[in-house]
Amino acid sequence: MSRRLLVIGMGAGSPAHLTLEAVEAINRADVFFVFDKGEAAGELVALREHMLETHRRAPWRVARIDSPRRRAEPQIHPAPADGTYRQGVADWHLARAVLLAERIAAELPEGGVGAMLVWGDPALYDSTLRVLDEVRARLPLVIEVIPGISAVQALCAAHGLVLNAVGEKVVITTGRRVLADYPAGGESLVVMLDDGTGLEALIAREAELRKAGAPPLALWWGAYLGMAEQMLASGPLAEVGPEILAQRAQARARRGWIMDVWLVRQGSPV
Repeated sequence: MSRRLLVIGMGAGSPAHLTLEAVEAINRADVFFVFDKGEAAGELVALREHMLETHRRAPWRVARIDSPRRRAEPQIHPAPADGTYRQGVADWHLARAVLLAERIAAELPEGGVGAMLVWGDPALYDSTLRVLDEVRARLPLVIEVIPGISAVQALCAAHGLVLNAVGEKVVITTGRRVLADYPAGGESLVVMLDDGTGLEALIAREAELRKAGAPPLALWWGAYLGMAEQMLASGPLAEVGPEILAQRAQARARRGWIMDVWLVRQGSPV
């Protein structure tokens, strides 16, 4: 029998975010594989273990893997068109896949069931499934994906916000591409994986466009969604944007990491 790996979407940070299907999957697994990014991100591993303590009915085993370092690629605005960034990501995925394949082969017997807990939903701006494509090129493995509550859903719920304006589209992008995807008309722009420079660049771009008569943008922001330390802010981009940049910098310095997401669109933030 082939080994099986469950990729479990665990929501944005609260044990209550796990679906019934995710809880059932947690209780099917024999071992949980976790990439450890070092001391600064140790709380992220601890949060996964808290999920297991909350929902697992029997003892469990965790196989930690030291995550290879990713080549530093500063966010540049507007994002360059060359493939340097994509190649850096591909190299990092491959390095992770090699280590994960070795650990699965060592820790999970034929016919065994392993699992990985993935922030948010595995289908949305997460590398796990791409890494596992490389793993399967090296090791026979059946992958089963359990969806989770995404950071986008958690942000909208926290603000009591409808994701889309009536009859308008939604664009989900990254901090690197925020200027290229500047929201037009009634569309909503959701930004993930931003190190703060994307928001900073958007504040500057909006100020330029407003001088030419463009309408203002409204912003909804959230960090550590679903956790006790959850942070929320909303308002006109020009007013709350600089405050958010200061808050996220302080929070990151205090905890060593931050995960946040934000949404902008034209109109009033109500």
